[in-house]
Amino acid sequence: MSVELRLLSRVRHGEVEISGARLVGLLALLAGDLPTGCGSARLIAELWPDEQPDHPAKALQTLVARARSRLGADLIASTPTGYRLALTAEQVDSSAVLLRAAAGRRHARSGDHAEALDEAEAGLALFGADGGDGPLGELRAARAATRDELRRMRALALGRLGRDTCGALEELAAERPRDEEVLVELLRWEAANRGPAAALRRYDGYRRALREELGTEPGAELRAAHRELLLSDAPVVRQGLRHEPNELLGRDDDVTAVGGLLRTRRVISIVGAGGLGKTRLAQAVGRRAPHRLVFLVELAGVTRDDDVLGEVASALGVGETSGLVNGVVSALGPGPALLVLDNCEQVLGGVAALVQALVARTTATILTTSRAPLGLSSESVYPLPELDPSTSAELFTQRARAARPGAELPPATVGEICRGLDGLPLAVELAAARIRVMSAAEIARRLGDRFGLLSGGNRDTPRRHRTLHAVIDWSWRMLSAEEQAAMRLLSIFPGGFTAEAVGDEAVLTRLVEQSLLRAADGPAGTRFRMLETVREFSAARREEAGETPAAIDRFLRWARGLAGRDLGDDLVSTVEMIRADQDNLVRALRYGLDRADPATVTAAAALLGTLWLTDSNMNRLIGLTAEVPPVLARFRPGPELVEATRMAAVWCALTAFVARGPRPLRALAVLRRLPPPEPGTLVGAAQIVLCTHDLDGLSKGADPLLAGLADYALSYRAETANDPEAALRTARRMLDRLAGADPWLQALAHARIGELCLQSAPGEEAFRHLDAALSIMEGLGAWASAARARWAIVLADLQRGAFDRAEHGLEQLSGSVLDEEAGRMMFELCGRAEILVGRGDVDNGLRLWREAARGLRKSGGLWENEILAVAVIAHGRHDRLDLIADIAAELPGRLLTMLPGVPPVAFRVGGVMLVALAVIEEARGGPGSRLIGLAEQFGYSRTFPSTHAAVEALRNPSGPGEFTGLDHEGLRAVALASVPRPA
Repeated sequence: MSVELRLLSRVRHGEVEISGARLVGLLALLAGDLPTGCGSARLIAELWPDEQPDHPAKALQTLVARARSRLGADLIASTPTGYRLALTAEQVDSSAVLLRAAAGRRHARSGDHAEALDEAEAGLALFGADGGDGPLGELRAARAATRDELRRMRALALGRLGRDTCGALEELAAERPRDEEVLVELLRWEAANRGPAAALRRYDGYRRALREELGTEPGAELRAAHRELLLSDAPVVRQGLRHEPNELLGRDDDVTAVGGLLRTRRVISIVGAGGLGKTRLAQAVGRRAPHRLVFLVELAGVTRDDDVLGEVASALGVGETSGLVNGVVSALGPGPALLVLDNCEQVLGGVAALVQALVARTTATILTTSRAPLGLSSESVYPLPELDPSTSAELFTQRARAARPGAELPPATVGEICRGLDGLPLAVELAAARIRVMSAAEIARRLGDRFGLLSGGNRDTPRRHRTLHAVIDWSWRMLSAEEQAAMRLLSIFPGGFTAEAVGDEAVLTRLVEQSLLRAADGPAGTRFRMLETVREFSAARREEAGETPAAIDRFLRWARGLAGRDLGDDLVSTVEMIRADQDNLVRALRYGLDRADPATVTAAAALLGTLWLTDSNMNRLIGLTAEVPPVLARFRPGPELVEATRMAAVWCALTAFVARGPRPLRALAVLRRLPPPEPGTLVGAAQIVLCTHDLDGLSKGADPLLAGLADYALSYRAETANDPEAALRTARRMLDRLAGADPWLQALAHARIGELCLQSAPGEEAFRHLDAALSIMEGLGAWASAARARWAIVLADLQRGAFDRAEHGLEQLSGSVLDEEAGRMMFELCGRAEILVGRGDVDNGLRLWREAARGLRKSGGLWENEILAVAVIAHGRHDRLDLIADIAAELPGRLLTMLPGVPPVAFRVGGVMLVALAVIEEARGGPGSRLIGLAEQFGYSRTFPSTHAAVEALRNPSGPGEFTGLDHEGLRAVALASVPRPA
């Protein structure tokens, strides 16, 4: 509804300009009390403030009559006590601006900043001249606050939408120097337009002024923006995104629209039928997103809601020790982060539950693609539209030219085809593929027969789905019975297949030529994959034909056969073969567990365990170890699956020992009843070591493989007992024993020595062994394990003062695909802090340490406690404990909480916390050397150089202290008695 009465700029009703002080005053008074109106007594007092007329009531009636005569008889209505305007709030500008402001506030609270901007600009457009006499001046003065609010709303919305090109935020911040919401957006705008350094200078200036004037600190939202700025110079992570194989046509507006939603919404779902290009759109949006962290997780291979969290955690490199949800939260925490979940329709419940948790616990933005919305209140649905006719024609022409360059493509005929396909990219591509064997005119003629199939469809079926079904069905009808049978059978494979799975090369060739299968070369050879919508259509035909049980039986025979074949001695090619079929084997494992089919479970677990162990994918190994041993315990394998059973049980038992998670008893029981293993094999030697009661005897034996693996186990046993010297000694012996053995075992030995050296003998030796492990792992193609080694090498470089190398390593890791434990981004922040301190930039280094500590302050895990303690140590070494006094005050309570239940293997974290308390004690003028002596007996983590430097500075030079010879429980008791109790 348009504004009819204007008072905040010129005074006019419709097109009629209004003059006369008392008439203007009358309208202003009535507008100010809309909709109830004013009593006659008040109107008279306000309109004749100095001297009332002889007959006041008559004078007021005359004024009202004059207004009705000039502006319309219905404008002013009489009330029992006076008069009112016969207009709605939307029709009077002084009330309309209030409505605009209220609506803008609602939109801003809900995150719809585009609508908030529209409301603010519409409201501001109603303002004009200031001042004025009498009631008009008072009305305008009363709305000045609303104008200021609308200006603020407009500037904030422009900033949040990335449209502030004229410095509206800067102007507003100058007027409102203590408005932190404005300052947050100004910092982000300034970082984008002038660089993070300028924004950081502004923040530091504001913080200093706030301390000096009020003695307070900035608010939580402003501090969070400051953390974003500190991280903004770090390299961007783009994980899971792919480059386009060809131009993405007709989706520029969609990319822009979804990109705009990313700025204003927490959860966005791209929704539409299969074949519309949801995945390609999500990929394009992810590549252009402004977020520092972008993770894309493909969920097409996930079939159960319960498996969604594990798949996402695995893709984000979340470790097993901190809880999967906590790990995902930590991985997204450094932000700003965008998590893209692709192909969610088959696990909507699991995705919705995860997204709901992430919305509550992180500031990350989440983008999903699906055929149906998640159904969450935080969700904004973006229905992906069909391509317009011109784009469809361009797409058809491009694909047809690629299929048969010399084909005749009359524009009118191409337009007819594309109009019949309703702008669905998949339908257009399938139609263009038929150019290989048909003319454009023939394709156009066949369209009529295809649409005839839809005449009996349900009215409540979405039109796009019916059209997609028709496109695929049309292609299906062109197949021979033999080809249709192959499509039904092959649709059981979720992860593609090799030519061997098809069996008939001629059928395979025809299906590829008709674009129903796609061929791709990879490390494991040529593989074939169906478009997902084609696979689903084929699966539906399989169900209709009653062939699903037989297809599953054949699929499971394929999986069992894969485990039973000779995979050869080349670990690289073996792992790549398994990796190519990972989704298929996961599906086979699930079928096997659901059917209580131990042979299939054994086969799939043996192969998947090999892959996941090589990749150091502990999340999935732990899941395997939880589900598989109970099935193996009831299985009596035939000769063809004895070795697969042995392999599956070995991987499960080994995971249980290393991860200290699921108990290994069932897996060990399976191994003990199997026939003795073949000598000289890795799995066989691992079985012997796992089942022995005499590790020391095996370590002293003549068999180098058995002795090396026994030393590996002894190294872990010593570490668990908090005996780092024995752990390192046995690890070095392992390397000596395995010289000339399988490269993977040599890499394992080098990595083990390197990891232990980082804790007990930091420096060059750690670097040498880790670098050797990295070289072997990269040669084997074990990229996930190589990434883990690279992180450890960064630590070694920090410890030996190679800051340039450490910085370069961090830059490489930040831009790569990582499979590392939760908190790796916070580790990167700590690493950069140590680099700055090591180079002499103490202020900025300590600032990053405080950011890391406060980012982990709400958590109480071992990793978090170590970071908080090292942050305090770093500040204490440079006499800056006052800057981190709040964290320092928490450490005694944290240590007292941790000490009673912490196992000896984790004593080294307690040691770091004791070092921190020693630093605090020294700063207060007391002796810290006693706590340093206790920390040395505990064994302290040397992950970060600051800790060891503090120990060296505060160590008692007189030699071993009073704690020498205490056992673990004795050390624990002394520590509990030595830690000062919080006040």
